Amino acid sequence: MKAALLVVDIQEDFCPPNGTLAIQEGRSIAPTVNSLLAHPGFTIRVATQDYHPENHISFASNHPPPNNRPFESKVPVHNPAPGKENETKLQDLWPVHCVGGTKGADIIPEIDQSNIDLYVKKGMNPEVDMYSAFADVFGNVDPTIIGQSVNVDLRSFLANNGITTVFVTGLAGDYCVKHTAIGAAKAAFTSYVVEDATRCVAPGSGWEEAKQELRAAGVSLVRSDGPEISGLAM
Repeated sequence: MKAALLVVDIQEDFCPPNGTLAIQEGRSIAPTVNSLLAHPGFTIRVATQDYHPENHISFASNHPPPNNRPFESKVPVHNPAPGKENETKLQDLWPVHCVGGTKGADIIPEIDQSNIDLYVKKGMNPEVDMYSAFADVFGNVDPTIIGQSVNVDLRSFLANNGITTVFVTGLAGDYCVKHTAIGAAKAAFTSYVVEDATRCVAPGSGWEEAKQELRAAGVSLVRSDGPEISGLAM
């Protein structure tokens, strides 16, 4: 078994006190994540970042009123895959966040980045969102389709490095962490979420619902001090 650690979106805009989409206690997981980053049992360590253009479809301010209320409004988006343009999904609208090249898109300084092997920037296509680091919201994984959304084919990178297992940490547990962990399972990796190394947009109900989805997708929930991590080959 060769394991990778995925550190998802621990960025300024997702963290108090100044983040535009701040997640309660988002900064508090940094010590746990740092201890995992320093663990010698991980072969690969990956950090992901939301990295949106200013005109991203998920930003409420890019839509006319009255259907432009952050956290409340939804708009239809179209599948970018050729031949599937008529397929639509409803997109949640958010405050402007993690615009590429701005401080809000930076990984917080509390995270020790000295051991990061790869940075994955996602959500760069203005017309479609990408919660998972493996696929867009329509589930597209073909690099020729999602290449406008993400800078790295993460599945291929991990597979080419012999990775069999991924452990997912970061923000937010009920969105990008959940979807990345499910994406890893769909890509045939053994997938874990490190529960004490994530925080959620909706800490109570949102996390309980996310855990049900994770388990249904074959993702296991573990702790940073659990046997799954302590038992990794050194």
